[in-house]
Amino acid sequence: MAERHASGVLDTCVYIDLDLLDPTVLPEIPELTAVTLAELHHGLARAKDPASRAARTEKLGSAILSFDPLPFDSHAATRYGTLVTLTLAANRDPRPRRLDLMIAAIASSLSTPLYTRNPKDFIGLESMVEIVAV
Repeated sequence: MAERHASGVLDTCVYIDLDLLDPTVLPEIPELTAVTLAELHHGLARAKDPASRAARTEKLGSAILSFDPLPFDSHAATRYGTLVTLTLAANRDPRPRRLDLMIAAIASSLSTPLYTRNPKDFIGLESMVEIVAV
């Protein structure tokens, strides 16, 4: 088994499924981004029934209490442009991947691996961000 990373950024899908995952496949210190918090707020706003609204409220509340989100700062913004360029070079449309690219840019600008359940979303970025599929 590969050695665990000391820290790593969790993609939104990993955070949502956190209770389903074996903790040993995750970094010792998981990090969330402000972009993930925005996605969780978006999901809460779009809840279609009281049960899903309650579950999403709990998930968002836990994220807010448990994590100090990593910001999308000027370093991440610069890296985002590079990741968009790499996405285009891989003949992929960056538009539907904007939030994923922003999360990847934060991880990349901090030289931190990105843990995701959707590694195909990050094809072409391997030279700039370490992707860990879980």
